[in-house]
Amino acid sequence: MAKNKKTLSNWLNNRHILIIQNEEDFSHKATYNFTYARVVFFSLIAFILIFVISFYLVNTVLAQWFDPTHAERETRKDLVTMSLSLDSLATELENRDLFIQSMKRVLDGDQPTDDEAIDDVNTSKVQLSQSSSSQEIDSLFKSEFETGGDFLLGQRIDNIELRQTYLFSPISGYVSQPFDPRNEHFGIDVVSKKDEPVKCIADGTVIFASWTQDAGNVIAVQHKENLISVYKHNSALTKEVGNFISAGEILAIIGNTGELTNGPHLHFELWYNGSAVNPEDFIVF
Repeated sequence: MAKNKKTLSNWLNNRHILIIQNEEDFSHKATYNFTYARVVFFSLIAFILIFVISFYLVNTVLAQWFDPTHAERETRKDLVTMSLSLDSLATELENRDLFIQSMKRVLDGDQPTDDEAIDDVNTSKVQLSQSSSSQEIDSLFKSEFETGGDFLLGQRIDNIELRQTYLFSPISGYVSQPFDPRNEHFGIDVVSKKDEPVKCIADGTVIFASWTQDAGNVIAVQHKENLISVYKHNSALTKEVGNFISAGEILAIIGNTGELTNGPHLHFELWYNGSAVNPEDFIVF
């Protein structure tokens, strides 16, 4: 009888038994049936898994450990992000400083020159509409200024957001002089008891706290929604510039300081989006 010819297929598919015995007493422990085809298949699967895992690690975790350029690339990305953030912060600070300086001029009673006023209006107009030309803005401002229009009041602004905000009354009393912007009275005068504390209408940050010749002791607070409250003619101030103040917190004491006063009272102003608004429309005194 001729012997069966051994082929690769036969070698791979021949069944084998692996018996595991105890070395001391040769007792049976386990038996495994296998073929070389199965061994090759599972070995190939294991090799592929190890290769995929190794490739993933080399391109992710290990790249951070062994790639000398990885840290440099990440540092450059962080520097670009920080540079953009710094530029944005610098712009915000510059705009804030310009706004505070404008408010100080208003509180001090300084009248801007024509050039300064035109520059301020041009800036606000450009921010509202990039498509407006500078000539149209100049002519609009000059027309309002020469006719005595309420250019400080700006355009008819939408006070819906402001009306939805709850504001504390700064002081209890009666209004002796109402809001009258046409006569340059951009707030209201409230008469109250002697040494009555003046309270903040909402949470905010003090942006001005100083003495002025016309208004005496003045303090101004920046609130959210582009709202600023101003308190004039105080006998004393309890807060300084940069202090954060909560709604209802005392910031001054009613007084009679400054040249533009004829008795103890609080002159209170509200500025919304850079325009003076009537405080009685939003607060009950």
